[in-house]
Amino acid sequence: MDATNRSGWNRSRRKPAASGEPGNGQPDKRDILPADLYGALDLGTNNCRLLIATPSPHGFVVVDAFSRIVRLGERLAQTGRLSDDAMARTIDALRVCANKLKWRKVDKVRLVATEACRMAENGPDFIDRVKDETGLRLEIIDRETEAGLAATGAEPLVDRDAETALVFDIGGGSTEVLWMRRNGLRFDTVAWTSLAAGVVTISEQFGGGMDVTPQSFAAMCDYLRPMLQEFAARVSVANGGAPPIPSHLLGTSGTVTTIAGVQLGLPRYDRSRVDGCWLNSADIGNVTHRLLHMTYEQRAANPCIGKERADLVLAGCAILEEIRLAFPAERIRVADRGLREGILTMLMKQDGTYGRAA
Repeated sequence: MDATNRSGWNRSRRKPAASGEPGNGQPDKRDILPADLYGALDLGTNNCRLLIATPSPHGFVVVDAFSRIVRLGERLAQTGRLSDDAMARTIDALRVCANKLKWRKVDKVRLVATEACRMAENGPDFIDRVKDETGLRLEIIDRETEAGLAATGAEPLVDRDAETALVFDIGGGSTEVLWMRRNGLRFDTVAWTSLAAGVVTISEQFGGGMDVTPQSFAAMCDYLRPMLQEFAARVSVANGGAPPIPSHLLGTSGTVTTIAGVQLGLPRYDRSRVDGCWLNSADIGNVTHRLLHMTYEQRAANPCIGKERADLVLAGCAILEEIRLAFPAERIRVADRGLREGILTMLMKQDGTYGRAA
């Protein structure tokens, strides 16, 4: 599936998605005033994503959205800098976001940049350029903040009957992993880590992602395994020495939504079918096996992968394989939500509007 099919351009013409339980929400039939609107932008290593939402009795509903694969972190690991082409692509996407925010007169916003801008020597200069050329004031957030926002965005999908959950967000340049434990009616983060490994960085480090062999896939896994095992050992200590086996996994990333779309056999990506769905661990392994034995062209032809993800999906599968190995659970819940939803939730809670009619 190409970026347009997975972007808010299409989703924004459908029923807006609610932030609470899975499914589509409906905004009030009255006109939505600018004062009702909140905006969240997430500029990552691979994607630029925007959500505009209004409070609702069930949390909030999305009234507009945008997503574009920009690959801001392309070759960052090799050069230490954001490239001119990557910055130009990203500026073009950010202009679209700026125009949406301006047209809808949204002023309650938080606009964040993550791993690529954190790591690049010229990251701060790029943030200044974004402000000069688009008017957007991006904030480079640290990994702890990123992990917390991702957990906040995904938390509504943690099974209410679970005692523990392992929440993860596989990004382009980093992967956030959080161990959550029930505390009454809510779930608290007990331990977290941010791995300096994402689909872009791992793909580039192991041959570029086009021609992935079982041997190169195994090499990815071998590289990632110590990172996850170290965190699993920390979680075990926090559990009083018990094995780190969560009630379920909860994944919020392009990797898990792509795997879900492939497993479900969707003719095109459908957020309403993917967000909140459950997969068995064995299903994930089967999809990974299938993808590993496809050519690049076959992966690109799959409507839930597309050309823009075909060279990245197996790096994501390797990260997910090691998460599953370190934190064995029979089920995984898939979330087509995360950092942006966490930002919106926090903004509305600060205003006291979260879960209310706007």
